[in-house]
Amino acid sequence: MQDKKLMVLFICTANMCRSQMAEGWANYLKGDRICAFSAGIVPGYSVSRSTVEVMRAAGVDISCHYTKSVDDLPEVEFDYVITLSEEAKQYCPKFGPNTKILHIPVEDPSTAMCTAGQARQAFMQTSEQIRAVVEAMPESLLNT
Repeated sequence: MQDKKLMVLFICTANMCRSQMAEGWANYLKGDRICAFSAGIVPGYSVSRSTVEVMRAAGVDISCHYTKSVDDLPEVEFDYVITLSEEAKQYCPKFGPNTKILHIPVEDPSTAMCTAGQARQAFMQTSEQIRAVVEAMPESLLNT
C-alpha cells in the first residue's frame, strides 16, 4: 500500500454538478487514499442547489464548495485527471507528463427536461453513478 495520497482532479463543463459530486464523494469515501479536487472548463456561477441538496441527503456536505476553473487550482501535480463530460474531454488542458487522463462520461442532470420530481431523481441517479465510480478507486485507477 502506498503512503502518498493520489491527487485526483475531476473536470466537467461548468463545475456545478458532476465534478463537485465526484470531489465530494472521493474526499468523503476515500479521503484516506485520495485527495480530490474539481474544476470546470467554463465554470458556472455557483454549485447547483440540487447538487448540494442531493449530496447532503446522502450524508456528504459540499455546501462550502464553489465553482472554479482549472486555472484557479493551486499548482498541484495530479496523478489522475478524470473528465466527466464531452466538453471536458475535448478541452482538457495539458498536464504534467506523469498525469494520466481518463474519461468517464456522466450525463449532466441539470439538462434533463423534466418535472421537479424527475429532476431530483436525475440528480440522485447521477450522484449514485459517481459514487459507484469513486467506490472502485483507487484500485480502478491503478489498473489503467
